[in-house]
Amino acid sequence: MTRNAALLTVGEMAAADRAAIRCGVPGLDLMEAAGAAVARMVQRHHAKGAVLVLCGPGNNGGDGFVAARLLKAAGREVTLALYGARDAVKGDAAAMAQRWDGAILPATPLLVMQADVIVDALFGAGLSRALEGAALALVDAVNESGAAVVAVDLPSGLHGDDGQPRGAAAIRATRTVTFFRPKPGHLLLPGRLHCGELHVANIGIADAVLAEINPQQWRNDPALWKAELPRLRIDGHKYQRGHALLRGGDRPGAAMLAGHAALRIGAGLATLALPNDAMTLPGGPDALMRQRCDGAPDWRTALKDARRNALLLGPGNGMGAATRQMVLEALATKRPTVLDADALTAFTDNPKALFAAIKGPVVLTPHDGEFARLFPDLGLLPKLARTRAAAKMSNAVILLKGADTVIADADGRAAINTNAPPDLATAGAGDVLAGFVVGLLAQGMPAFEGTCAAVWLHGEAARAGGAGLIADDLPLLVRAPLAALRG
Repeated sequence: MTRNAALLTVGEMAAADRAAIRCGVPGLDLMEAAGAAVARMVQRHHAKGAVLVLCGPGNNGGDGFVAARLLKAAGREVTLALYGARDAVKGDAAAMAQRWDGAILPATPLLVMQADVIVDALFGAGLSRALEGAALALVDAVNESGAAVVAVDLPSGLHGDDGQPRGAAAIRATRTVTFFRPKPGHLLLPGRLHCGELHVANIGIADAVLAEINPQQWRNDPALWKAELPRLRIDGHKYQRGHALLRGGDRPGAAMLAGHAALRIGAGLATLALPNDAMTLPGGPDALMRQRCDGAPDWRTALKDARRNALLLGPGNGMGAATRQMVLEALATKRPTVLDADALTAFTDNPKALFAAIKGPVVLTPHDGEFARLFPDLGLLPKLARTRAAAKMSNAVILLKGADTVIADADGRAAINTNAPPDLATAGAGDVLAGFVVGLLAQGMPAFEGTCAAVWLHGEAARAGGAGLIADDLPLLVRAPLAALRG
């Protein structure tokens, strides 16, 4: 179910808490369950050493008071330190502070340096102000302490919606315990690096509240798109599996990689439209067909065959007027189209002309540099927000590549990918990804779901390849995860 992959913004998580309370789960019970989950994590993974629980005045601190009480009851040596004034602790957090029967010390860097294990319950995921002064000094001390750190909900200093530090630093945790569902900030960089090992605890909020909240962002997971994955039929034939048409350039290696990927992901046929000088160059599997395409007239001829139902332009195409014209003619067909690399850069001087031409299903696959050139006004937004804004502005699916790739549709849906290993930082990997996308679109997958599936399968193929991976390996490596999904 997609609800299992849902990500909740800070506001949506607050709404989930309120919904649970309306349904009869007291707020104190939710806090008790959250603190208990943190205490269990400490006991399971950090069973020895003195524990320092750092509490702030909000509900995050309330969870910390619970964890401290339960750890002390389990026989651990526990010191509890509060950042801020005791009378600033309100509501349920104040009630949990009353249940703590030990000393409450001021939170200082000196205490931090004496701990073996630190529970970070200082600041919540909705932190609105930059950390400075004593708060920043405390965060720096935790990071310099060498202690194991278990963060409550999100490492202090980060915001849950974007994973960005509020101020100059945020705590780097060994493990993070969050509740009910993760937040985007747990998966987006740099938040993912600060969280360490992420654990999601059930604290008594029913899954049914998700229908009320209706989140529109998810961790990229097969649950999002598996129902749309093409199924092979015993009575099927290659034309039913789609025909991808890919425009290549004078140096067709990138397009060959993409064409190979389109075939391996399941497209029934794939044709490279190549300049005459590139027609006889070696490369690509024999199943990858070639057609001469020296300019716009040849491209129009290639487009006349309506069975070529998904198009890819960009890899190795060049960035001039010829590429712009071919892109516009491809978009005019309203067939599913993937625009990558040069097909994006060719519109740097006039991105509005590109956006105005988008009428059918289109996927744009920029890296950060290409994105900045196409969407210069969105550069200051966090990654999830700017990808969504770009999708709405262009009326296309945006695949913003990176270690935390984000896929967003113009309707507001978004997915954050987490399975890509660092081995994917290799020449041609993006061309293979574009080929996976067009191959799935050729088979009839909707643009958003097909792009999410391609990104996930790209990551799984790379994980299978491991050390020494090059882009040429990826089309073959995708066979195993694809077979597992179909199985």
